[in-house]
Amino acid sequence: MKYRIFGITAAVLMIAAVILCLYIDADEKDVSRYHQHMSARQPDEGCDCDGSELCTHLPLLIIDTGGKEIPGEPLSDEGKPLTAQDEEYEYTEVTLAEDGSKTILTDVSVIDHNDRNNHPGDEPTLETKAQVRIRGNTSRLHDKKGYLISTTTEDGLKNNDVEMLGMDSHHEWALHGPYLDKTMMRNYMWYNIAGEFMDYSPNCRFCEVIINGEYQGLYLMVETITDGDGNRLSLSKPENDSQREISYVVRLDRGSSNELKNIESFSMYALRTLDQIDIVYPGTTELSEERIEYIEDDLSEFEKTLYSFDYDTNPYAWWNYMDETSIADYFIVNEFTCNYDVGGRSTYLYKDARGKYKMVIWDMNSSCDNFHDSTIKPHRFNLNGITWFYMLVKDEMFVDLVIERYRELRETFLSEEYLISYVDDVVDYLGPAIDRNFDIWGYTFEDYRVLTPDSRNPDDYDEAIAQLKDFCVERGEWLDKNIEILKQYSHESKVKKFNHDR
Repeated sequence: MKYRIFGITAAVLMIAAVILCLYIDADEKDVSRYHQHMSARQPDEGCDCDGSELCTHLPLLIIDTGGKEIPGEPLSDEGKPLTAQDEEYEYTEVTLAEDGSKTILTDVSVIDHNDRNNHPGDEPTLETKAQVRIRGNTSRLHDKKGYLISTTTEDGLKNNDVEMLGMDSHHEWALHGPYLDKTMMRNYMWYNIAGEFMDYSPNCRFCEVIINGEYQGLYLMVETITDGDGNRLSLSKPENDSQREISYVVRLDRGSSNELKNIESFSMYALRTLDQIDIVYPGTTELSEERIEYIEDDLSEFEKTLYSFDYDTNPYAWWNYMDETSIADYFIVNEFTCNYDVGGRSTYLYKDARGKYKMVIWDMNSSCDNFHDSTIKPHRFNLNGITWFYMLVKDEMFVDLVIERYRELRETFLSEEYLISYVDDVVDYLGPAIDRNFDIWGYTFEDYRVLTPDSRNPDDYDEAIAQLKDFCVERGEWLDKNIEILKQYSHESKVKKFNHDR
């Protein structure tokens, strides 16, 4: 008997040890979201420099093009440069480099010291070659440009993964220049907040930028939505070169300039409202005709299921294809911020070859009533009429999940206290960089008033911040009282009895 007791005790201790190891391992893997303004060097830590050159607590990014113009400027049909102030600013062509390419090879340096402020003359913490071009769609028209930076080997021919501003190693980065968003923080704020509860949201860092010796103001360096050796989306790789079924990322937007990567899915046929769907990942070198056909068929199969009679009936239901929590969280972030570009613009859907579809937020520049074409009132729902969400909200269980997740998030990352404090803390962190930025771009408060009616345009930075905070408060209060209204879109059909067995 005593041996039996001894054996049981040993087994229990062994199980406990295994559980403890698993717990420790899980804890080690639990990497919390890095919010730059909470953890990085603060503006009040001072500097003992003589003030003869730019002195900043923020990282400095320095780009030297060797005197070459960065390609990507939008052109009119007559070949003339366009800006957002032009009455007709639709464009189909952009400037190219002298050799006809879309990028130029540049020298990129980063000065990012943790123990002291940064100056242009300091020793760089990173030096690399990079292919650079102007990026964006409407934002190409802005005076303050955004850039795509692809770090390369010395000859500019191969990718060179680098740890940019403390973010995981990769070779592709989006350098966003806040211009329409006078707070300069919408992307930073919502990428980071979403990153606290979504599987993935782009990491980002504020920096100040100098191009060819000229100060350009405050920018945000952002991870692009792609994969890279376990970083970012962490998509599984094909087991061999001939494997047809692969992990992929697609984007609903204006399409890719590479026609090979543009595909047509069932939604483009059914809705007739989508401009283009393009394959963002994998890259061209890893795409074959078979793989392109697979992605197109796979996406269409999901969409046909979603728009079918049996969209919420097992074994055909949409949730067999989409990760429910990922989609619900995406719905909440974009609905809370009234970011209604989604569904037709800047909409990313990704799928691991061994998993389900998930979504990741992108381009929050126009969120929180900063959409230039029209006022976005905080007292309504809109995603229920957009693309896939038109069908998803018909499923009562999806709506219940959205409501449940919203209530949870209002206690934490979407609470009024958290949001207001977040905005104030970012303002404090940016500190003197705000004035430096608007020493150059301050004219936009008077000359770039594209929001209509004109009263929506802030007259100064303080007013821009107040508008953002007021919107968050008003939106949250309205959703608290009206989130249950979403249930009206999920009434049972009169022609069938739905089976919600999952």
